[in-house]
Amino acid sequence: MTGTAETEIRRTHAITTVELQRYKNNIALTTLQTLHLGALNVWGNSLPSETMPHEQITVDGVPFSVSPATGEAPDNIRCAGQYLELPETAADWLHLLATSERRCEETVHIHYSSGAADRERLRVSDFLPARSHFGELLAARSPAMHYPHHRQDNLSGQIWAVRVPVTRRETLRGFRLPDNPAIHIFALSTEEVR
Repeated sequence: MTGTAETEIRRTHAITTVELQRYKNNIALTTLQTLHLGALNVWGNSLPSETMPHEQITVDGVPFSVSPATGEAPDNIRCAGQYLELPETAADWLHLLATSERRCEETVHIHYSSGAADRERLRVSDFLPARSHFGELLAARSPAMHYPHHRQDNLSGQIWAVRVPVTRRETLRGFRLPDNPAIHIFALSTEEVR
């Protein structure tokens, strides 16, 4: 007699939000009074601050901690090869809230406490209104687009929930961003599946 055995495995997900404020170097969310400070792209576009009105946002069960969108202080990391220190914890995924001036696919490096570093791919769709190119989830959609001198209500922008796999079963140490100023990171969380 042949048969199959079924085993139910219950897993828990430990998610840690990562504080990124010290790395933030760019303003992408502006108010009508701070339009001139927007720097989401080379033309000075930005998204209205109400795009992410709360300091906590949850996308598909993953919580993120974001900077207050004041339009005066940096609210994202414009990627320039920065090394981000991560909480020393095990993880299976890095979750990011990100957007890009155009759709981008870049190499990032995940660093471990053992000294090892692995290359992975970061794929981020365009902030202009279109479907996700890489299968990311929509995290936020703006009600309008900001320009340096005006607000355009019939054009929205998008921020995506992106994930990067962590393949080693080792403690994390850091995350090297790509050197591509078109990519903007608003928040980062780690997820360990046990």
